[in-house]
Amino acid sequence: MEQDYRIFFVFMTVIMVSMYFWSFIEQPGLRTSWLSIPFTVLLAVHILIHWNVNRIIQNRQHILGYVIGQSALAFVIVHLSGNIGMIFALYMALIGETIGILGVNRRGILATVYYLILSCGNFVLFSQKDEVLYWLFASVPTAIFVGMYVLLYSRQAEAREKAQALADELESANRQLTEYAARVEDLSIANERQRMARELHDTLSQGLAGLILQLEAADAHLTNQHPAKAQSIVGNAMEQARVTLAEARLAIDNLRQLSLNDLDSALRLENSRFSTATGIPIIFHSDPIPPLPAPVTETLIRAVAESLTNIANHAQAHNVNVNVGMKDKNLLLTIQDDGVGFDTSSIPSGHYGILGIKERVRLVNGSVEIQSENGKGTILKIEIPISPLALSGAPA
Repeated sequence: MEQDYRIFFVFMTVIMVSMYFWSFIEQPGLRTSWLSIPFTVLLAVHILIHWNVNRIIQNRQHILGYVIGQSALAFVIVHLSGNIGMIFALYMALIGETIGILGVNRRGILATVYYLILSCGNFVLFSQKDEVLYWLFASVPTAIFVGMYVLLYSRQAEAREKAQALADELESANRQLTEYAARVEDLSIANERQRMARELHDTLSQGLAGLILQLEAADAHLTNQHPAKAQSIVGNAMEQARVTLAEARLAIDNLRQLSLNDLDSALRLENSRFSTATGIPIIFHSDPIPPLPAPVTETLIRAVAESLTNIANHAQAHNVNVNVGMKDKNLLLTIQDDGVGFDTSSIPSGHYGILGIKERVRLVNGSVEIQSENGKGTILKIEIPISPLALSGAPA
């Protein structure tokens, strides 16, 4: 918008400078008179003030002083020039500038009338009073035209400025959306990596750990000359190997679907595998559980499998209790062993099983609590809120 005003100031300056030289041509005596000096200086000051009007009117209280000061300069300059054309050059420029600053309102109209009265006074000094009618026919339509032109020009400049500001805002919003999209993509990739890490751990790691336990048990039975028991364990290991391979393929293809919709049966199967492989008895208790959403069922099965694997590898336990029940509208799973326990505040790095359990439970809006002390065993509690839709037996 500042560039638009400069075009107006350049045009105005060209007109004033042209009238300056025309005054010397029309009034030859002005060139040899001492009046040429104040005439030149005052016109230069008048033009300079025009070029600095935006800075001057930043304080709205200075506008009145600007109007009076510029009109006084214009009156004196016109009087010194003795050129009627200078009346139209100076006062019409002031009228256009004032309309641009104040707009078409009470103050703008008063300032315009004030300039017209002064221009009429200057005109009377150079001509007869009965010629005022000519001034009226020339000045008033010109003032109206200048005012309308400046008003339309200002509105057009403001519209361009608003359009540019809107374009800048849209560009900024576009940049922000691009940045947000990149962040969402990064978060999606991170979440997908965590999900794949959980899947690989819950399929390959747990499956291989179970196989190792069963093969170790079979080897022990073979050493003790119990081939029948060893053969039974090997058969279970082969079955588990097939299941692990199938789950791994489904996880890699991202097409895995939960086939164990009966939570009670799935948990009993996990318990049976654990007891067969380790010889550690499990006391299992399950209250009647309504049909659950697939993510909740899978979370509980994976949590039990991982917990039993940890007990077999680290707890040195003799007995394990697994309890599933409802508490208010929450599903509560408790796994307790009488093993050596551990310090829950310092879990060694590389043990991703507990981390995987916590992540899975968090994804179904549940909570995990671990109670353990050295020599006093471990209790793992998982609590998951169940929606009324699931409690009514409808699929979630």
